[in-house]
Amino acid sequence: MVGTPPEQVLARMFEAAIEAAQPHHCIPRYIPDRPKGRLIVIGAGKASAAMAAAFESVCPEIDAGLVVTRYGYGVACKHIDIVEAAHPVPDNAGLAASKRIFELISNLGENDTVVCLISGGGSALLPLPFAGLTLDDKQEINRALLKSGATISEMNCVRRHLSAIKGGRLAAACYPAKVVTLAISDVPGDNPMDIASGPTVADTTSCADALDILARYKIDVPAIVTDILESGRGESIKPSDIRLARSEFHLVATPRMALEAAASVAMNSGYTAFILGDSIEGEARDVGLVMSGIAHSVAEHGTPVTAPCVLLSGGETTVTVGGSGRGGRNVEFLLSLAVGLNGSPGIYAIAGDTDGVDGAEEVAGAILTPDTLARAWAKGLNPRKELDNNNGHGFFETTGDQVITGPTLTNVNDFRAILINANLGHS
Repeated sequence: MVGTPPEQVLARMFEAAIEAAQPHHCIPRYIPDRPKGRLIVIGAGKASAAMAAAFESVCPEIDAGLVVTRYGYGVACKHIDIVEAAHPVPDNAGLAASKRIFELISNLGENDTVVCLISGGGSALLPLPFAGLTLDDKQEINRALLKSGATISEMNCVRRHLSAIKGGRLAAACYPAKVVTLAISDVPGDNPMDIASGPTVADTTSCADALDILARYKIDVPAIVTDILESGRGESIKPSDIRLARSEFHLVATPRMALEAAASVAMNSGYTAFILGDSIEGEARDVGLVMSGIAHSVAEHGTPVTAPCVLLSGGETTVTVGGSGRGGRNVEFLLSLAVGLNGSPGIYAIAGDTDGVDGAEEVAGAILTPDTLARAWAKGLNPRKELDNNNGHGFFETTGDQVITGPTLTNVNDFRAILINANLGHS
């Protein structure tokens, strides 16, 4: 009930959000009928190995399979090969796995079925460059996009048009076989073409859109990249393409499902659960500041909801890197929220990535308490300076507030919860 320490309630909510998106819960409902021909299972993403294990646990008659996941996220499978590769910047292991996947789906017939298991992280884990590009080119562009402040949708638009496997090209290569994609969404709005850059779905964006994004964020690219985009050679697979006629797509887990699971924990603990949205984007520090204003309004005026309550949100914020600290979008959000709240009594928060990795750190996120700033100052930290230096992980490591889950084997994007224990104003 409300007497439970707020930190424990927040931790249980995060655990529930992660558990709701576990593949063993959501994959069995979407197993396709056994085809007359071969059944091939492929995939990519941080959750793909766990998805593969869940799939073969209820459908062991698999003729061949290969999925690629992040280092440390592998799960033992009997019939599906599991390859681990780098994320968020791709490496040779991911490149080799991408080539093997194409070999696996070559020469399929109309009686064959390909099941594609896709989750967040698949873009970096399937780094098969467009003809004329190298892995080095893809790595440099990826690093620049990650630092630019571009949204995940914008980053994936560029990736789709510089790839030999994304933007529907993987499904096109499977034709005339049937393709069944089972996807766990990690993107705001759950747009299929943005989940792992849509390797099995049609792309409605264009090379011109990709050029505009590169120009908008002032990203320098090799001349070959400009040529591929300006000439239109990098154009992706469009909705009218006949090669997608036998391709179907199913969302098996979403950020909304995770938030609803966390909301149940909050309500069972005596708190009103108020879901602000599952697709909130923007600069992490700006979102943190806005959320601090909403939390103040709840605590002081009882709007838009009365305390005791929990404000829940998901989505994917961005960070425009200007400092040299150890950061991630969730801890950037939380540090900005801390500065905005300035130690307000009775307000706690948690922010974390449901895949267990915030940015490049093996840390999911952190918890904020009313005395976090006081403890930080006592240890010689200036919260505003730490925020300006994009040093969220360094900050919360020093205060002892990090949330470390290890590999969660799923990924439904960011999770944020602000717990407000009591109304401090006059309502």
